[in-house]
Amino acid sequence: MDQAVLVTGATGKQGGAVARAAQAAGLPVRALVRDPGTEQARALADAGIDLVTGDLDDPSSVAAAARGVRAVFSVQMPDLTDPLGDRELRHARTIADAVRAAGVEQVVHTSVSGAGVHGLAGAVDPRTWGEQMAHYWSTKLAAERLLTGSGASRVTVLRPSGFMENFLQPSMYNAGGDPERMVLAADADAEQAWIALADIGAAGAAALADPDRFDGVVLELAGDLLSFRAAAAALSEAWDLAITVTDDPEIARTAGLPEMFVLAQQFTVRHPAPAVPRTARDLGLPTTRFADWAAAQRQTLRLPSAR
Repeated sequence: MDQAVLVTGATGKQGGAVARAAQAAGLPVRALVRDPGTEQARALADAGIDLVTGDLDDPSSVAAAARGVRAVFSVQMPDLTDPLGDRELRHARTIADAVRAAGVEQVVHTSVSGAGVHGLAGAVDPRTWGEQMAHYWSTKLAAERLLTGSGASRVTVLRPSGFMENFLQPSMYNAGGDPERMVLAADADAEQAWIALADIGAAGAAALADPDRFDGVVLELAGDLLSFRAAAAALSEAWDLAITVTDDPEIARTAGLPEMFVLAQQFTVRHPAPAVPRTARDLGLPTTRFADWAAAQRQTLRLPSAR
Protein backbone atom coordinates (compact mmCIF):
# COMPACT_ATOMS: atom_id res chain seq x y z
CA MET A 1 0.00 0.00 0.00
CA ASP A 2 2.25 2.75 -1.27
CA GLN A 3 -0.57 5.17 -2.05
CA ALA A 4 -1.16 7.83 0.57
CA VAL A 5 -4.08 8.04 2.93
CA LEU A 6 -5.57 11.51 3.45
CA VAL A 7 -6.42 12.41 7.05
CA THR A 8 -8.80 15.31 7.56
CA GLY A 9 -8.90 17.12 10.88
CA ALA A 10 -5.24 16.20 11.27
CA THR A 11 -4.45 19.00 13.73
CA GLY A 12 -7.43 18.04 15.88
CA LYS A 13 -7.80 15.33 18.49
CA GLN A 14 -9.12 12.39 16.49
CA GLY A 15 -7.50 13.24 13.17
CA GLY A 16 -4.16 13.83 14.87
CA ALA A 17 -4.36 10.50 16.69
CA VAL A 18 -5.17 8.65 13.47
CA ALA A 19 -2.47 10.45 11.46
CA ARG A 20 0.22 9.53 13.98
CA ALA A 21 -0.96 5.95 14.40
CA ALA A 22 -1.18 5.40 10.64
CA GLN A 23 2.28 6.90 10.10
CA ALA A 24 3.68 4.68 12.90
CA ALA A 25 2.11 1.66 11.18
CA GLY A 26 4.08 2.47 8.03
CA LEU A 27 1.28 4.00 5.98
CA PRO A 28 2.10 7.06 3.86
CA VAL A 29 -0.01 9.81 5.38
CA ARG A 30 -1.14 13.06 3.82
CA ALA A 31 -2.50 15.42 6.48
CA LEU A 32 -5.04 18.07 5.50
CA VAL A 33 -4.26 21.29 7.39
CA ARG A 34 -5.58 24.82 7.05
CA ASP A 35 -2.29 26.43 8.06
CA PRO A 36 0.97 24.46 7.81
CA GLY A 37 2.66 27.03 10.02
CA THR A 38 0.75 26.23 13.21
CA GLU A 39 2.42 24.39 16.07
CA GLN A 40 0.16 21.36 15.58
CA ALA A 41 0.88 21.18 11.84
CA ARG A 42 4.62 21.55 12.35
CA ALA A 43 4.53 18.70 14.87
CA LEU A 44 2.95 16.46 12.26
CA ALA A 45 5.60 17.44 9.71
CA ASP A 46 8.35 16.79 12.26
CA ALA A 47 6.92 13.29 12.70
CA GLY A 48 7.40 12.65 8.99
CA ILE A 49 3.83 13.25 7.88
CA ASP A 50 3.27 15.09 4.61
CA LEU A 51 1.13 18.21 4.85
CA VAL A 52 -1.33 19.41 2.25
CA THR A 53 -3.05 22.75 2.65
CA GLY A 54 -6.82 22.72 2.45
CA ASP A 55 -9.96 23.85 4.19
CA LEU A 56 -13.26 22.01 4.54
CA ASP A 57 -14.95 25.34 3.78
CA ASP A 58 -13.14 25.32 0.41
CA PRO A 59 -14.36 22.22 -1.48
CA SER A 60 -11.91 22.71 -4.35
CA SER A 61 -8.94 22.47 -1.95
CA VAL A 62 -10.26 19.23 -0.46
CA ALA A 63 -10.90 17.78 -3.92
CA ALA A 64 -7.30 18.59 -4.88
CA ALA A 65 -5.96 17.00 -1.68
CA ALA A 66 -7.93 13.79 -2.34
CA ARG A 67 -6.53 13.22 -5.82
CA GLY A 68 -4.26 10.22 -5.93
CA VAL A 69 -4.94 8.94 -2.41
CA ARG A 70 -6.10 5.43 -1.63
CA ALA A 71 -8.16 6.24 1.45
CA VAL A 72 -9.62 9.14 3.42
CA PHE A 73 -10.12 9.47 7.14
CA SER A 74 -13.16 11.68 7.67
CA VAL A 75 -13.96 13.72 10.76
CA GLN A 76 -16.09 16.82 11.29
CA MET A 77 -16.86 18.85 14.38
CA PRO A 78 -20.02 20.78 15.26
CA ASP A 79 -19.77 24.55 15.49
CA LEU A 80 -20.35 25.28 19.19
CA THR A 81 -20.88 28.96 18.38
CA ASP A 82 -23.77 28.01 16.08
CA PRO A 83 -25.22 24.77 17.51
CA LEU A 84 -28.11 24.71 15.02
CA GLY A 85 -25.91 25.49 12.02
CA ASP A 86 -25.03 23.28 9.07
CA ARG A 87 -21.23 23.46 9.11
CA GLU A 88 -20.71 19.85 10.15
CA LEU A 89 -22.97 18.54 7.40
CA ARG A 90 -21.42 20.84 4.80
CA HIS A 91 -17.98 19.56 5.72
CA ALA A 92 -19.16 15.95 5.48
CA ARG A 93 -20.60 16.65 2.05
CA THR A 94 -17.34 18.29 0.95
CA ILE A 95 -15.36 15.20 1.91
CA ALA A 96 -17.89 12.82 0.34
CA ASP A 97 -17.84 14.82 -2.91
CA ALA A 98 -14.03 14.78 -2.94
CA VAL A 99 -13.99 11.01 -2.39
CA ARG A 100 -16.43 10.49 -5.24
CA ALA A 101 -14.65 12.82 -7.66
CA ALA A 102 -11.22 11.31 -6.98
CA GLY A 103 -12.40 7.71 -7.02
CA VAL A 104 -11.00 7.08 -3.53
CA GLU A 105 -11.24 3.39 -2.65
CA GLN A 106 -11.74 3.56 1.12
CA VAL A 107 -13.34 5.83 3.71
CA VAL A 108 -12.89 5.57 7.47
CA HIS A 109 -15.35 7.95 9.08
CA THR A 110 -15.57 8.83 12.76
CA SER A 111 -18.91 9.72 14.31
CA VAL A 112 -20.12 9.21 17.90
CA SER A 113 -21.40 6.26 19.90
CA GLY A 114 -25.18 6.00 19.69
CA ALA A 115 -25.57 7.91 16.41
CA GLY A 116 -27.33 4.95 14.81
CA VAL A 117 -30.09 5.15 17.43
CA HIS A 118 -30.34 8.78 18.47
CA GLY A 119 -29.84 10.14 14.97
CA LEU A 120 -33.04 8.58 13.63
CA ALA A 121 -35.94 10.90 12.85
CA GLY A 122 -37.91 11.68 16.01
CA ALA A 123 -35.54 9.76 18.32
CA VAL A 124 -34.62 12.85 20.37
CA ASP A 125 -37.53 15.00 21.52
CA PRO A 126 -36.51 18.67 21.24
CA ARG A 127 -39.19 19.63 23.76
CA THR A 128 -37.31 17.63 26.39
CA TRP A 129 -33.71 17.93 25.26
CA GLY A 130 -33.70 21.13 23.24
CA GLU A 131 -33.40 21.76 19.51
CA GLN A 132 -29.61 21.67 19.70
CA MET A 133 -29.54 18.08 21.04
CA ALA A 134 -31.91 16.80 18.36
CA HIS A 135 -29.89 18.63 15.71
CA TYR A 136 -26.60 17.25 17.03
CA TRP A 137 -27.68 13.62 16.75
CA SER A 138 -29.50 13.90 13.43
CA THR A 139 -26.47 15.65 11.94
CA LYS A 140 -24.12 12.90 13.13
CA LEU A 141 -26.18 10.19 11.43
CA ALA A 142 -26.67 12.29 8.29
CA ALA A 143 -22.91 12.81 8.05
CA GLU A 144 -22.36 9.06 8.39
CA ARG A 145 -24.78 8.43 5.55
CA LEU A 146 -23.05 10.97 3.30
CA LEU A 147 -19.69 9.27 3.81
CA THR A 148 -20.96 5.69 3.55
CA GLY A 149 -22.71 6.73 0.32
CA SER A 150 -19.67 8.49 -1.13
CA GLY A 151 -18.89 5.74 -3.63
CA ALA A 152 -15.88 4.26 -1.84
CA SER A 153 -15.76 0.48 -2.20
CA ARG A 154 -14.72 -0.07 1.42
CA VAL A 155 -16.15 1.91 4.32
CA THR A 156 -15.64 1.76 8.08
CA VAL A 157 -17.49 3.85 10.67
CA LEU A 158 -16.00 4.47 14.10
CA ARG A 159 -18.40 5.56 16.83
CA PRO A 160 -16.26 6.56 19.82
CA SER A 161 -17.69 7.15 23.27
CA GLY A 162 -16.67 9.97 25.64
CA PHE A 163 -13.03 11.00 25.45
CA MET A 164 -10.92 10.30 28.52
CA GLU A 165 -8.96 13.39 27.50
CA ASN A 166 -12.01 15.51 28.39
CA PHE A 167 -10.86 15.18 32.01
CA LEU A 168 -7.61 17.03 31.28
CA GLN A 169 -7.41 20.69 32.24
CA PRO A 170 -9.14 22.87 31.30
CA SER A 171 -12.10 20.53 31.63
CA MET A 172 -15.82 21.17 31.36
CA TYR A 173 -16.21 18.85 34.35
CA ASN A 174 -14.26 21.11 36.73
CA ALA A 175 -15.80 24.27 38.16
CA GLY A 176 -13.81 27.45 37.70
CA GLY A 177 -10.78 25.55 36.45
CA ASP A 178 -10.30 23.93 39.87
CA PRO A 179 -9.00 20.38 39.19
CA GLU A 180 -10.11 19.26 42.65
CA ARG A 181 -13.77 20.24 42.19
CA MET A 182 -15.81 18.18 39.74
CA VAL A 183 -19.22 19.79 39.23
CA LEU A 184 -21.73 17.84 37.13
CA ALA A 185 -25.30 18.31 36.00
CA ALA A 186 -26.24 14.62 36.06
CA ASP A 187 -26.00 11.51 38.24
CA ALA A 188 -22.33 11.01 39.12
CA ASP A 189 -22.89 7.31 39.85
CA ALA A 190 -24.30 6.35 36.44
CA GLU A 191 -21.93 4.15 34.44
CA GLN A 192 -20.52 5.78 31.30
CA ALA A 193 -18.39 4.59 28.37
CA TRP A 194 -14.97 6.18 27.82
CA ILE A 195 -12.24 5.91 25.18
CA ALA A 196 -8.67 7.20 25.00
CA LEU A 197 -7.76 9.19 21.90
CA ALA A 198 -4.82 6.86 21.27
CA ASP A 199 -7.28 3.99 20.97
CA ILE A 200 -9.31 5.90 18.36
CA GLY A 201 -6.06 6.48 16.50
CA ALA A 202 -5.20 2.79 16.67
CA ALA A 203 -8.65 1.77 15.43
CA GLY A 204 -8.53 4.25 12.54
CA ALA A 205 -5.04 3.16 11.55
CA ALA A 206 -5.99 -0.53 11.70
CA ALA A 207 -8.96 0.07 9.40
CA LEU A 208 -6.84 2.08 6.96
CA ALA A 209 -4.19 -0.65 6.91
CA ASP A 210 -6.64 -3.53 6.37
CA PRO A 211 -9.54 -2.26 4.23
CA ASP A 212 -11.00 -5.67 3.47
CA ARG A 213 -11.14 -6.81 7.08
CA PHE A 214 -12.79 -3.61 8.29
CA ASP A 215 -15.11 -3.08 5.34
CA GLY A 216 -18.66 -2.61 6.57
CA VAL A 217 -17.65 -2.46 10.23
CA VAL A 218 -19.55 0.03 12.40
CA LEU A 219 -17.54 0.09 15.60
CA GLU A 220 -19.03 1.41 18.84
CA LEU A 221 -15.73 2.18 20.52
CA ALA A 222 -15.01 2.16 24.27
CA GLY A 223 -12.02 1.31 26.43
CA ASP A 224 -13.65 1.36 29.86
CA LEU A 225 -16.98 1.71 31.64
CA LEU A 226 -17.16 3.69 34.85
CA SER A 227 -19.11 6.46 36.51
CA PHE A 228 -17.96 10.05 36.96
CA ARG A 229 -17.52 9.35 40.66
CA ALA A 230 -15.34 6.33 39.93
CA ALA A 231 -13.40 8.40 37.39
CA ALA A 232 -12.84 11.09 40.01
CA ALA A 233 -11.53 8.45 42.42
CA ALA A 234 -9.15 7.10 39.78
CA LEU A 235 -7.92 10.59 38.95
CA SER A 236 -7.49 11.42 42.63
CA GLU A 237 -5.30 8.35 43.11
CA ALA A 238 -3.27 8.82 39.94
CA TRP A 239 -2.75 12.56 40.35
CA ASP A 240 -2.46 12.84 44.16
CA LEU A 241 -5.55 15.02 44.36
CA ALA A 242 -8.65 14.99 46.56
CA ILE A 243 -11.35 15.54 43.96
CA THR A 244 -14.82 16.29 45.28
CA VAL A 245 -17.85 15.50 43.15
CA THR A 246 -21.15 17.42 43.02
CA ASP A 247 -23.95 16.32 40.70
CA ASP A 248 -26.54 19.05 41.17
CA PRO A 249 -27.61 20.75 37.90
CA GLU A 250 -28.29 24.09 39.61
CA ILE A 251 -24.84 24.14 41.18
CA ALA A 252 -23.38 23.29 37.77
CA ARG A 253 -25.27 26.14 36.12
CA THR A 254 -24.17 28.56 38.83
CA ALA A 255 -20.59 27.39 38.31
CA GLY A 256 -20.88 28.41 34.67
CA LEU A 257 -21.71 25.19 32.83
CA PRO A 258 -23.53 26.22 29.61
CA GLU A 259 -27.06 24.87 29.24
CA MET A 260 -26.16 22.80 26.17
CA PHE A 261 -23.64 20.88 28.29
CA VAL A 262 -26.11 20.53 31.16
CA LEU A 263 -28.53 18.84 28.78
CA ALA A 264 -25.76 16.80 27.14
CA GLN A 265 -24.68 15.32 30.47
CA GLN A 266 -28.25 14.55 31.45
CA PHE A 267 -28.97 12.98 28.07
CA THR A 268 -25.88 10.76 28.29
CA VAL A 269 -26.93 9.52 31.72
CA ARG A 270 -30.50 8.85 30.57
CA HIS A 271 -29.31 7.27 27.31
CA PRO A 272 -25.86 5.71 27.90
CA ALA A 273 -23.59 5.15 24.91
CA PRO A 274 -23.93 1.58 23.61
CA ALA A 275 -20.16 1.19 23.23
CA VAL A 276 -18.45 -1.48 25.36
CA PRO A 277 -14.75 -2.44 25.49
CA ARG A 278 -15.35 -6.02 24.37
CA THR A 279 -16.35 -4.93 20.85
CA ALA A 280 -12.96 -3.43 20.01
CA ARG A 281 -11.07 -6.23 21.74
CA ASP A 282 -12.95 -8.85 19.72
CA LEU A 283 -11.51 -7.16 16.62
CA GLY A 284 -8.01 -7.32 18.08
CA LEU A 285 -7.87 -3.58 18.72
CA PRO A 286 -6.07 -2.21 21.81
CA THR A 287 -8.10 -0.41 24.44
CA THR A 288 -7.01 1.47 27.54
CA ARG A 289 -8.49 1.22 31.02
CA PHE A 290 -9.26 4.56 32.60
CA ALA A 291 -6.92 4.08 35.58
CA ASP A 292 -4.03 3.27 33.25
CA TRP A 293 -4.80 6.30 31.10
CA ALA A 294 -4.92 8.56 34.17
CA ALA A 295 -1.58 7.27 35.42
CA ALA A 296 0.00 7.84 32.01
CA GLN A 297 -1.07 11.51 32.02
CA ARG A 298 0.62 12.30 35.31
CA GLN A 299 3.93 13.49 33.89
CA THR A 300 2.28 15.81 31.37
CA LEU A 301 0.02 17.58 33.86
CA ARG A 302 0.69 21.05 35.21
CA LEU A 303 -0.58 20.35 38.70
CA PRO A 304 1.29 20.92 41.96
CA SER A 305 0.76 17.26 42.87
CA ALA A 306 2.04 15.87 39.55
CA ARG A 307 5.68 15.50 40.45
